[in-house]
Amino acid sequence: MTQPLDSWFACEVLCHEGTLTRFISRVWSRQDEVADIRQEVYARIYEAARQTRPQAAKAFLFATARHLMVDRIRRERIVAIRASDENEYLNYLVDEISPEQRVSAHQDLARLASAFERLPSKYREVVWLRRVKELPQKQVADQLGLMEKTIEKHLRIGARQLAHYMRESTLVRRSLHRVGKVTS
Repeated sequence: MTQPLDSWFACEVLCHEGTLTRFISRVWSRQDEVADIRQEVYARIYEAARQTRPQAAKAFLFATARHLMVDRIRRERIVAIRASDENEYLNYLVDEISPEQRVSAHQDLARLASAFERLPSKYREVVWLRRVKELPQKQVADQLGLMEKTIEKHLRIGARQLAHYMRESTLVRRSLHRVGKVTS
């Protein structure tokens, strides 16, 4: 019989409070937020454990703490960009992007789309759902009726093939450019 959630949480998670606090204090610069981050980590762990208890609670605890801090940093960066004068930000982007950079970006995007279309459909679908739609692996597995390990494998192989196709198209483009068949 499984241990009640509260007992499991106390035995497997709260016992690492000192180590977790030291870890967050070393990584996070604003010491007044350490206790808040620790509490949010606990809340995430507790909620996740309601569904399925992690096999390695300590590893899950520290991974959750790392992800939470990364999420906070990302949010702060987004807020900082939005907080600036929007017109000033847009003018900066327009002034900094040359016509050559714009053409190059469009060519890169076209090469990526072409490489993506070359992927076998099962890999393309997994890469799309995981990397573009950013769906969790479990959700993708459920949606496609596959095992999570299969999703991992398809994503790994699909990403490798995509990188290979991109390298291949870059090499072809460079060789054509050297021969003088490409003008841009």
